[in-house]
Amino acid sequence: MTVTAFRPRPPADQVARVTSTAAELLEVLWGRASTAPASASQLRVLFILEHHDGVNLRTLADSLASTPPSTSRLCDRLQAAGFVDRVVSPADRREVRLHLSSRGRAFLADLRTRRERELQVVLDQMSAAQRTALLDGLEAFCDAAAFRINDADVQEPDSRTA
Repeated sequence: MTVTAFRPRPPADQVARVTSTAAELLEVLWGRASTAPASASQLRVLFILEHHDGVNLRTLADSLASTPPSTSRLCDRLQAAGFVDRVVSPADRREVRLHLSSRGRAFLADLRTRRERELQVVLDQMSAAQRTALLDGLEAFCDAAAFRINDADVQEPDSRTA
């Protein structure tokens, strides 16, 4: 048995506060890695398209908690920047599918590289044991968050019919 087995589990609200602070600090660090020419809203669209290639405008608008006209204007700007391609659905000509372009993928890869450089400076200040503990905690967090997001996606259609 390890010493950590005797350590009391921290309350969820304390962990939530520290996690929120960490997210805010990440935003500050990542702010040093400019997202220009994409705004924060446009960046969110690019991340969604990266994981849901070929999504239609209505589904994207729902994911953004926005309206289709606002989302369409957002995509217009991303298309003009060369980050997004619009393709008419072969099944329904009224439906437009959105795809992350190769330029959009390259932009996200470059952004991640710059963000990781900022994080590396911070992580280098931590001991190997601290980095390992952080990695273990973040992996568990990502698993739980992905489950929560996927569970919400599965339950969402039921809530619309209720």
